[in-house]
Amino acid sequence: MADAATATAAAVPEAAAAEPVEHKVSALDTMTTQQRAAAVIVALGAEKASKLYQYMEPEEVEKLTLEVARLGFLNSEQTEEALMDFYRMCMTNKAVTEGGLEYARSVLEKAYGAQAAEDLLNKVTSSLKEREFAFMNKADVKSLFSALQGERPQTIALVLSYIDADKAAAVIAQLDEKKQVQVVEGIARIDGVSPSAVKIVEAEMNRKFSNIITSQDVKVGGIDYVADVMNNLDRASEKNIFDGISEYDQELAEEIRKRMFVFEDIVTMDNRSVQRFVQDCDPRDLVLALKAADAQVANKLFTNMSTRMAQNIRDDLEITTNVRTKDVEAAQQRIVDIIRALEEKNEIIILKGGKDDIIA
Repeated sequence: MADAATATAAAVPEAAAAEPVEHKVSALDTMTTQQRAAAVIVALGAEKASKLYQYMEPEEVEKLTLEVARLGFLNSEQTEEALMDFYRMCMTNKAVTEGGLEYARSVLEKAYGAQAAEDLLNKVTSSLKEREFAFMNKADVKSLFSALQGERPQTIALVLSYIDADKAAAVIAQLDEKKQVQVVEGIARIDGVSPSAVKIVEAEMNRKFSNIITSQDVKVGGIDYVADVMNNLDRASEKNIFDGISEYDQELAEEIRKRMFVFEDIVTMDNRSVQRFVQDCDPRDLVLALKAADAQVANKLFTNMSTRMAQNIRDDLEITTNVRTKDVEAAQQRIVDIIRALEEKNEIIILKGGKDDIIA
């Protein structure tokens, strides 16, 4: 995007580019991301805008052109702020690409302040990840599995970390049992991925995924992502993976399991299962947990209690004040632990991403 940055820099006064960003209500707040992009295209003019089009996919050009046609009138303030925003994004992208994430952070903090620098880096990191790996999400599960099944578990883990959780789960479900465990563990342990690591994947899969490229570290995988993947797996695959990981890393297995079902997911449970786990809950935990629960969760619990129990809980809620957040979270986790334990005993059912068939 060096040409794009140069083109934009020519359209933005140098003095304005160097000014620190102040926290105030911006004209950009009234514009969508698509409108901002269209405003930049219009302001740059056809010749300079054409340089940007060279870095875009045909479908992106089509969408942007349509947005330009819809744009209508923009005042000078909106146009100037759209250009300034785009300029900062180009400079951030350039700094990250040429100097790395920490170098870019240092430069941006000096120019714009810590908060603005963090916001810019988050935007660029997200856009880089989405742009470079978006094509993989367009592939169907069958194609992904066909391309990945012969690869090493570490390679599969890296690739699956960049695609939607439901597709990753579908690919993992088709792997053999040993490789399932290795791949899921690999995803859980991924944090920052270096450019060299991604380039190795590109070299190994240049025929199948020849466009896997990134220019800086981005956060992929991790335990939260694994929990999302596991929630989309069938129960046989889930059990095999947990059994395999638990043999040599019980702590990791428990951490993944803990994040697979959260307190708010109670709303997805059937009434019979809710009635069952409520029997095993400490009433005090229910009171604490409901202090921070949304209306849907509260209604789900109250409608599956006896009238007397529900009234007692409501009475206790009224007199329970000044509750610490950590106490509420601890109570919710104890309830979730009860739910998970009952599920393992097949006494209740937790629906998982539509992957389970239920016969009434």
